[in-house]
Amino acid sequence: MRFGIVILPQFPWPEAARRWQAAEAYGFDVAWTYDHLSWRSLADEPWHATVPTLTAAAMATSTIRLGTFVANPNFRHPVPFAKELATLDQIAGGRVVAGLGSGGTGFDAHVLGQEPLSPGQRHERYVEFVEALDRLLRFEQPGSGGISFAGEWFTAERARMVGAPAQSPRLPLQLAANGPRGLALAARLADGWITTGRAELDAEAWWRNVGELSRRFAEACAEHGRDVAGVARVLSLDEGDRYSLASAAAFEDAVERARGLGFDEVVAHWPRESGIYAGDERVLEEVAARLPALR
Repeated sequence: MRFGIVILPQFPWPEAARRWQAAEAYGFDVAWTYDHLSWRSLADEPWHATVPTLTAAAMATSTIRLGTFVANPNFRHPVPFAKELATLDQIAGGRVVAGLGSGGTGFDAHVLGQEPLSPGQRHERYVEFVEALDRLLRFEQPGSGGISFAGEWFTAERARMVGAPAQSPRLPLQLAANGPRGLALAARLADGWITTGRAELDAEAWWRNVGELSRRFAEACAEHGRDVAGVARVLSLDEGDRYSLASAAAFEDAVERARGLGFDEVVAHWPRESGIYAGDERVLEEVAARLPALR
């Protein structure tokens, strides 16, 4: 079992640096941050940009993997985003993971004046976004003339990247998906699959739901000729009113249930003082001390 921790991009850098460095010292495998322009109930609170935050985190740490949880095409084009990810990965020495999603219908979906999209349109855009990043993040031989594509949502003409990637053939893509089309996309292209389950369900129904999703993802992998054991299955433990770091016992119980459902990695959120993900950092410290035994 691998362990991830989300550090929301809300803190002045000296305070944020303490969290990123502590995540590494605690023994977490991956430290993530959200990739939004603003987010839900925290829309009126400080919220820093994702790639500069991860760049600073890369300079402040040395071993922990760093990632977006999750980036989406609501406000991103794959060409500049691929260059940002590739540059970040070089700075980090090959430690970056790109968590990607289709993009929700909240703040990020309309702040730039975008027209509302149907679920089908959002999925089609997601497919183009992922396929473009998959191409762009692979090594481009000098003299190849660049990378070109023309789709309904994104176009590039002879796009150039930043040179040989720090990770070969490209940095890992972990795709968030709960529906059948998203699961099929993840089974086809992803190095890992991320799920949050259905937030509106009560606790036991939520666990049944994520178990069913894990089973469906394994089936989708088989349909695409892939061994599900070679694709990371990542579960975000904190959905709705459930917070995995409410206590060390709650976290350990969640880890074992996730393990039993076939997940390889679980993700919790760094405790906040109030509101969503409110908790006590002393619980995080207690959990960190138990991570070796939980692996």
